[in-house]
Amino acid sequence: MMNAPFSTPRRARGIALPVMLIMLLVLMVSSIYLLRSSNSTTLTAANLAYDAQLARAADFGLHTGFQWLSQTANGSKSTLNGHVANQGYRANMNTKLSVRASQFWDGSKEVTDAAGNKIRYVIHRMCSAVAPNNAPGQTCVRTTANTAELGNTVRVGDSMKSDTVLFNGVPQIHYVITARIDGPRGGNVITQMVVLLGA
Repeated sequence: MMNAPFSTPRRARGIALPVMLIMLLVLMVSSIYLLRSSNSTTLTAANLAYDAQLARAADFGLHTGFQWLSQTANGSKSTLNGHVANQGYRANMNTKLSVRASQFWDGSKEVTDAAGNKIRYVIHRMCSAVAPNNAPGQTCVRTTANTAELGNTVRVGDSMKSDTVLFNGVPQIHYVITARIDGPRGGNVITQMVVLLGA
């Protein structure tokens, strides 16, 4: 009887350990990205809520400016021919200025809403000069009411007169109300509203 030769046990070549380490590394990296993604989402949602809060506060400035403009137009339209500094009203508008320029906000009025936010607003009449609307050389952005009906042979807004402007009713002057709020965290919101009032 022959004895089988004595054989030494073969060393185990563990492939499972490197695979498990690679899988663990992938899971760790994925969890880091998931954590960062959820943090980014939370920050984005918080920033959007903050922006919406500032926009609502800026709307208070627009509303306050509109109330003053409407009351003044109903009471004394001639007041609107000149600047009214204590109400943030400018009788002309320099269209070359950006809303971010400091000169744009000259004469602005500051109001505070119920939450304690400080909002600045300025009202510009869209005219070239500080003068009455019908003064010689005065140019204003005007719109007339559209009372045209379907089936007209003349295009809406056009006139059949060739030598003069024919308004379709009392022209309305454009006014731009711009409100700005500078938030406590460094953000700011600027909103604008265009108002049309009879000349």
